[in-house]
Amino acid sequence: MSDSGSRKNLRMPDEGEVFAVVTNMLGANRVKVRCMDGKERTARIPGRMQKRIWIREDDVVLVEPWDWQDEKADVVWRYDKQDADQLRREGHIQA
Repeated sequence: MSDSGSRKNLRMPDEGEVFAVVTNMLGANRVKVRCMDGKERTARIPGRMQKRIWIREDDVVLVEPWDWQDEKADVVWRYDKQDADQLRREGHIQA
């Protein structure tokens, strides 16, 4: 039904946001992420996403690093599998 080769307009990082891949679930609404700027961070899942958007290992997310503590961040967006594959194809994130 849908053309698998068509490009979809995706949410891209705003100022201060970076792409990240979830590497580990820590519990207590926290995840360990590997950011595309080369850093490993502990990211917090905000309350507005907790019961609505389920985040699992190997999901691609957008995180906003904290200004005062660079090793921590907030998750602001989660991409579904098709969108993450498109981002990988376009070279925005490394596998």
